[in-house]
Amino acid sequence: MAQDSAGGAAGAEIPNAELKHNAIGFLDALVIGLNSTSPAYSLAAVIGPIVALVGIYAPGVMLASFVPMLLIAAAFYYLNKVDQDCGTTFSWVTRAMGPWAGWLGGWAITMTGVLVIGSLADVAVQFGLLAAGLDSWAANPVIRQTLAVVVILAMTAICVIGTELSAHLQDILILAQVFFLLAFAVVAFYRVYAGTSTLDSIEPSLSWLNPFGAGGAALTGGLLLGVFIYWGWESAVNLTEEVKDSATAPGKAGIWSTVVLLVTYLAVGFAVVAYAGTAFLAANAGEEEAIFAVLAHEVMGGWDWVVLLAVCTSALASTQTTIIPASRTALSMARRHALPPPLAHIHPRFRTPDVSTWWVAAIAIAWYLAVNQISENALLDSLTALSLLIAFYYALTGVACAVYYRRHLRENLHNFLLIGLGPVVGAGLLAWLLEESISDMSNPENSASGVSWFGLGPPLVIGIGIAVVGVLIMCFWRVHDGRFWRERRGVVDPALVHGKRSP
Repeated sequence: MAQDSAGGAAGAEIPNAELKHNAIGFLDALVIGLNSTSPAYSLAAVIGPIVALVGIYAPGVMLASFVPMLLIAAAFYYLNKVDQDCGTTFSWVTRAMGPWAGWLGGWAITMTGVLVIGSLADVAVQFGLLAAGLDSWAANPVIRQTLAVVVILAMTAICVIGTELSAHLQDILILAQVFFLLAFAVVAFYRVYAGTSTLDSIEPSLSWLNPFGAGGAALTGGLLLGVFIYWGWESAVNLTEEVKDSATAPGKAGIWSTVVLLVTYLAVGFAVVAYAGTAFLAANAGEEEAIFAVLAHEVMGGWDWVVLLAVCTSALASTQTTIIPASRTALSMARRHALPPPLAHIHPRFRTPDVSTWWVAAIAIAWYLAVNQISENALLDSLTALSLLIAFYYALTGVACAVYYRRHLRENLHNFLLIGLGPVVGAGLLAWLLEESISDMSNPENSASGVSWFGLGPPLVIGIGIAVVGVLIMCFWRVHDGRFWRERRGVVDPALVHGKRSP
């Protein structure tokens, strides 16, 4: 594990600060990166709204959304080569841009987990009950929320028991999810070309891959939705200290995750648009249950439970894997004295960050239950606020990559394009989307609830609130324990820039 002198000293002062090395391999990391994005649920959630904006060009928007993700994945790869720290963005930004920016990056990652874990568990429970034919249970908020809490606790326990167990469970869940999605896509395509579609089907065309087909304004709105269906692949890199060949395998797993996701999204996106047509999808844009429950019944008939189970396993897998980056970022911050030291505790038997993992789960449960007491729309608004945090720490990582390697960018074309220009362009695209998101969220009418909080949309208020709380906690901890803020920035090892392993 690469750390600077201050980071190493901090780690030495906290007992049991070593995670279990070589616990999983490249394929396990790849699977965890894929599952963290929750492909089936992501498709169910965004395919309708994207089609409502851009019509048949939804696959093109998904393709365009892939570009900034790939560029940021490259930044993760090259930064991980020089610093295999489970805190990823927190550690890298600290080294490149200083402790204040690094702390905020770590805070953003941790809070994304808190905001989304409860919702993912809720979706897993809801679609699992629908697949089992227990529709009345799925409609009962008390039953659904109770079972969601049980799911969070169970997934947290698996994360604590061991990374190997987590990886084995993820292997099963991704196989089930991909099989169900492909079966759905194959049947949909068959029925389109056989002329047996029950909806207004459209024969697929390669022209659908044109992201500019619906015009610039529509593309902007589509990208705001599309870019975040790829979010989560970096969970593979958060496991860097526990993956074999930690200098390169986690970064490669992150990059390949985005590629596999692109293929999956395009295949299913083409199948859904072709079978259902744009009118049905646009009319049900706000109802992910309608998209993958009603549409599943239309395509699969009595086998609709297959698609419902795909969404269930997708959300279940993502519930578990989303805990990973939040807990390991908290661990990394704590062992470098950026957060209270108890969060750096490692379970003596399982060699996992048990304290930070349970804390993330506890706060996520509290948030999920509290927001649900306000309204179901409030939960949706909190998920919308995710886009602000995600765009922020992804863009920050892209900039950090160019800053960290700045003395090596002019050595050759490879360095300039892949380590410098690419990540900066990706960061610029995400910064633009962040600005567009803030503008969109400032209008209360654009929120799920349609209400105004302090004259702004609830998602923007939630995002601002999280940022303000983070700054206050950071300032308090700076006064209470300033050791993290006295760390020396790291220096790039030239051997790693040129693809060689440091001794």
